This record gives sequence, C-alpha cells and structure tokens, in this order.
Amino acid sequence: MLNEETFVAFGFLLLVGLFAYLGVHKKIAGALDSRGERIKGELAEAQRLRAEAEAVLASFGKRLQEAEAEAAAVVAQAHAEADRLAKEAATRLTEFVERRTKQAQEKIAAAEAQATADVRAAAADAATKAAGLVLKEEAKGPFGEQLVSSSINDLKSLFH
Repeated sequence: MLNEETFVAFGFLLLVGLFAYLGVHKKIAGALDSRGERIKGELAEAQRLRAEAEAVLASFGKRLQEAEAEAAAVVAQAHAEADRLAKEAATRLTEFVERRTKQAQEKIAAAEAQATADVRAAAADAATKAAGLVLKEEAKGPFGEQLVSSSINDLKSLFH
C-alpha cells in the first residue's frame, strides 16, 4: 500500500496544508485582487481617455464643418466680388468708349467746321482776286483803283 502514488499524494496534501497554514492562498488572492483593481483603474482611465478623445474628435469635426462653411462663404463672397468688379469694369469701359466716341465726334465736327471755314476763306480770296483782276481791267484810273480796293475790302468782310 505504500507505493509511490501514495507518497506523492501524501506530499501533495502536506504541501497544500503548509500553504494553507502560511496563508499563501490569501497572499495569492490579495495579489490577484490588487491586480484586478489595477486593471479596473486602467480600464477606467482608458474609458476616460476614450471619452476625451471622442470629445476632441467631435470638437475637431465641428471645427472642420465651421471651417468648411467659412471657406464656402469666402468663396461665395469672392465670386460676388469678382462679378461686381467685372460689371464695374464693363460699365467703366462702356463709359470710356462713349466718352472717346463723343470726343472723336467733336473733333470731327470741329475739323469739318475748320475745313468749311478754310474753303470759304479760300473761295473768298479767289473771288476777291478774280474780282480784282476783272475790275482792274475794266476800271482804269484813280476812280477804278478806289472802287477796286473798296470792293475788295467789302468782299473780305462779307466772307469772314
């Protein structure tokens, strides 16, 4: 009856009894409990950090939406400003062309008036010279010369 298995069983029971007497099971349970508490603390910390991270992520999401909305508003404002500037430039260009056209028409009218005056003056000079030649041939003497010079002066005043 005292075989090897009995000695192993007896030794095992003795070892378990010794462990129980020394309170090893309490130390192991205390170590496991402290480790469990530490893990609980780490899990609580991890949950707190996760909640913080989610709050930061939500905050960044909100900021991103605000930034996108602001960017869209800036782009819309830039388009409106560009349209306004384009209309203003078109208006200015139209006014400039109208002003230049009016100036050109005024210059043309002034040139026509000057040309008409020059033609009249040339015609008056030619008529005066022709009349002077005709009258010099027909009217000789002091009376003729007086008549020619007074007629020339009358014609000049008439055409100017």
